[in-house]
Amino acid sequence: MHGILNLNKPAGKTSRDIVNIVQRLIRPVKTGHAGTLDPLATGVLVCPVGHGTKLIEYIQRLPKTYVAKFILGKKSETEDIEGHVETLINPPQPSREQIDAALPLLHGKIMQVPPAFSALKIAGKRAYDLARQGKKVELAAREIEIYSIEVLAYHYPDLWLEIRCGSGTYVRSLGRDLAQQLGTEAVMAELARTAIGNFRREDAVNPCEGFDRATIERSLLPTVQAVQGLSQVTVGQEDIVRLVHGKLISIDVAEAREAAVVDAAGNLLAVVQPGKEGGWRSVRNFANDYL
Repeated sequence: MHGILNLNKPAGKTSRDIVNIVQRLIRPVKTGHAGTLDPLATGVLVCPVGHGTKLIEYIQRLPKTYVAKFILGKKSETEDIEGHVETLINPPQPSREQIDAALPLLHGKIMQVPPAFSALKIAGKRAYDLARQGKKVELAAREIEIYSIEVLAYHYPDLWLEIRCGSGTYVRSLGRDLAQQLGTEAVMAELARTAIGNFRREDAVNPCEGFDRATIERSLLPTVQAVQGLSQVTVGQEDIVRLVHGKLISIDVAEAREAAVVDAAGNLLAVVQPGKEGGWRSVRNFANDYL
């Protein structure tokens, strides 16, 4: 059992809860997830199965799309409604024009300070554990990339944004930063991940309703879906044999530093990189399954 599951995580469940549901049904086959969603959040949670678990890093590289609701004029230590929410006294009420003018500041490659209540580690300890203990948490700003950010609706104090971004982006912190540009504060009230690359919410399976091993087997997508961000090259039987024996292959991929190699049926045989001695060497190899 090898492939990729596109699941629709409901609110109130952790990403680990969903992985555990899958794991109990397919044991001893391995599974995992690519891209954590907080319990508050819903939407696309990609769970690789079997060989697919070796491709998690490629799924994590794919662009992600979110729809988020923020409430202006409020703040919390967690930057969302999961924490203790305080209402500001007489906060400014930004106009739609002011919001539109501030959004370009959050577009492209920007520096973002992650929230104190996050899973990032400081000296080996999770930031949220330190924050819950009342300790001061100072996380360094890091570069993220926002491909697009736009207003879907705005009725003060409620603001809905659609965000398409790269890995490592904290959406609740985007709301924080936008609000601060407007001279106020904000908390995130809702978050839905609507897509990771071509994995879309409308195609996702609910793991909490009528979900069993047969559903998993029907819903498994081919592992090649995990590397949709790579250039793809089709090879014949001779190269499949070479991959099986760990040998270099010769392919033509213009300016690529990594490529997905498939057979005529579209099965993922390997992920390859240029070898030092010429040719391309496999860094993830599944060719033996298709010889």
